[in-house]
Amino acid sequence: MFKSLRAEIDATMQRDPAARSRLEVVLCYPGFQAVILYRVANACWRRGWFLLGRWISAVARLLTGIEIHPGATIGKRFFIDHGMGVVIGETAEIGDDVTLYQGVTLGGTSPSVDSDSQRNTKRHPTLMDNVIVGSGAQILGPFTVGRCARIGANAVVTKEVPEGATIVGIPGRAVQTARTPQAAVAPFIAYGTPTGNIPDPVARALDGLLDEVQTLRARVNALEAGQRPGDGADGNGMPVEGDERDAAEAERSGGKC
Repeated sequence: MFKSLRAEIDATMQRDPAARSRLEVVLCYPGFQAVILYRVANACWRRGWFLLGRWISAVARLLTGIEIHPGATIGKRFFIDHGMGVVIGETAEIGDDVTLYQGVTLGGTSPSVDSDSQRNTKRHPTLMDNVIVGSGAQILGPFTVGRCARIGANAVVTKEVPEGATIVGIPGRAVQTARTPQAAVAPFIAYGTPTGNIPDPVARALDGLLDEVQTLRARVNALEAGQRPGDGADGNGMPVEGDERDAAEAERSGGKC
């Protein structure tokens, strides 16, 4: 147990440069406190003491602002930075070395629709190892977020996320799908959002359409440039019906203006 506590504290020290000492983490970090209280509540839940487990989780929510259902499954070295407003549902599963920021929800999509039929069924997401979820992100539904994935701040994710992908926007779209073979070399991205040049998937689609329009416009201009001034409307140099009428009219008028 003490080894596990030390690992939780070390994870906080590694991922938050503001942490100056282990004692500061224990006394001042609500994310760490919420995780410790969750471990106690989860132990009660697994022994069938459901009411006691829920009561401990309610106390943890009151003290830290973080709501973790005691039935959730959470791996080692779990880190919640800042933490206020984090909600983790009953059937959520979280792997090792996962990081969440404030305002994150791991929720279900329709908890109020026929609740009886949803009991003891998978309703919440599964986060694999080394996932980072940025502040305000909502991950809703019983699907899997792949290993080493990054969920950007305020993203709304309702579909499967591949391993190593970076998801941004509403609804969530992948802006990067590079796979990382080893978790040890996966870069830590604060708030799950790259700070460099982030390719916008919508802007990328619009750029593709603009390129297509430019190509079509160039072809039209080339076709118009290839038509001689005396050509008819069909562009082959032969007179069309309108040209014949004009010629006959000019002949009758004797060439007078």
